[in-house]
Amino acid sequence: MLTNDKLIDWLTLFADELIANKAYLSDLDSPIGDGDHGVNMARGATFLKEAFSEKQPQNISETLKLTGMTLLSKVGGASGPLYGSAFIEMSKVTEEKLNSEALITNLKNGMAAVGKRGKSTVCEKTMLDVWDPVIKSLEKNELSSEAITTFVDKTKDILATKGRAAFLGERSIGHIDPGAASSGLLFSTMLKAGVLND
Repeated sequence: MLTNDKLIDWLTLFADELIANKAYLSDLDSPIGDGDHGVNMARGATFLKEAFSEKQPQNISETLKLTGMTLLSKVGGASGPLYGSAFIEMSKVTEEKLNSEALITNLKNGMAAVGKRGKSTVCEKTMLDVWDPVIKSLEKNELSSEAITTFVDKTKDILATKGRAAFLGERSIGHIDPGAASSGLLFSTMLKAGVLND
C-alpha cells in the first residue's frame, strides 16, 4: 500500500541513490551520450530533497507533481523532460493511498507519458526498457532487486534507435543505457522503501 509518507521515503531514497551514483551514471553516458546524465540527475535529486523539506507535500498527488516539476525544471538534457513527464502524469491520481493494482496502473500511465514525450517504445535502448519489464514483473508479483539489475544489464544488447546513442549505430551495442540505469535505481529504491508491503 503506497501512502504519501512511504512515497516521500521512496523518492528520497531515489534521490540519495542518484547523488551517490552520479559518477557511475555519467560514466555510462560518456560512450553513447553527452556524459552528463549522472551530473544532471544528481542536481535534480538535490533540488528534489530541498523541495520536499521546504514544501512538505501533503498527499500522493502533490508529492508526485512536485517531483515531476522539480525534475522537469532542474535536470538538464533529455532526462528532465522524460522523468518530469512521467511523474506529472502519475500525479493525476486522486486516491490518498494506492494499492498494488492502482500503483501498477499509475506506473503504466507514467511509462506512456515517457514514450509520448520521447517518441519512443521498448527495445530502442531507453529507460522504457526497464520500466516495461518492471511493470510486467509487478503484475506477476515477481519483482526483485536481482530482476531489476537484469533488466538494466539487458540494455547492453539493444541497438539504440533513439536519442544521441542512435547516431552510433552498431557501436551503441555493448553499453548499458544510462536512463535505464537511473530507472533501475528508481525501482530498486521502491523495493527498499517497502512500497509493495502491506
